[in-house]
Amino acid sequence: MKGFLLFDIDGVIRDVSSSYRLAIQETVNHFSEWRPTLENIDDLKAEGCWNNDWKASQELIERYQKQQGFSNPTPSLKEIERIFSNFYFGGDPNGDAQKWQGFIKNEPLLVDKNFFKALVQQGYLLGFVSGAEPPSARFVLENRLGLVNPPLIAMGDAPDKPDPTGLIQIAKQLAGKPLGLGVPTIAYLGDTVADVLTIQEAQKQQPLQNFLSLAVAPPHLHKNQHRVARLNYENSLRKSGADIILKHTNDLLKLTRKLK
Repeated sequence: MKGFLLFDIDGVIRDVSSSYRLAIQETVNHFSEWRPTLENIDDLKAEGCWNNDWKASQELIERYQKQQGFSNPTPSLKEIERIFSNFYFGGDPNGDAQKWQGFIKNEPLLVDKNFFKALVQQGYLLGFVSGAEPPSARFVLENRLGLVNPPLIAMGDAPDKPDPTGLIQIAKQLAGKPLGLGVPTIAYLGDTVADVLTIQEAQKQQPLQNFLSLAVAPPHLHKNQHRVARLNYENSLRKSGADIILKHTNDLLKLTRKLK
């Protein structure tokens, strides 16, 4: 066994610029009549503590209302969850996925099943640590990618990133023993500052374990007109402690062939 590779899902496994990001935009607009840009969302995410999209939506609403001098009460997280879920799932999140009519149907995959098969053949054990709702995370991993019972920590299974509890939990599960000396490197690939900080916090809690922070800018920043924004975003990831910046998730295959 060569090591452990853990993955975020949104922005790494699937493009959520027209689903989760769009749901944030529409949810904020629903409550405030202001639609944040993707850049506004990126700036918020760069703060490293807004991995939960419901809380991110709530924070954007509150900041906008304060900026405009409005005295309207900020909607509760429960209200935001209801509206957000309607935009994103367009149906019962725990019901039949075939009946969903929301933005979740607009998610291009960034990798395929062969990507994970190649990593396993190289000797890696794989796991997933995501802030997505469990039905959404399982849908993309199992239904769309055909992975069988993938080790997964999703929203509600552990505290929100950058708290490393979920990452450490799944790493221990894969290792089958306490982390530390003798356990191969644990690498985590994410697309936000919160993902990078999760590895930093895990290292603090498990100082004898070797961790590696891998990062990639989200897909919407890879368009030619967003080159400067992508470089700035990647610089933020690097300053936050990312060890290696990938241009695309698929580039991980080239990297793993070189790692010992």
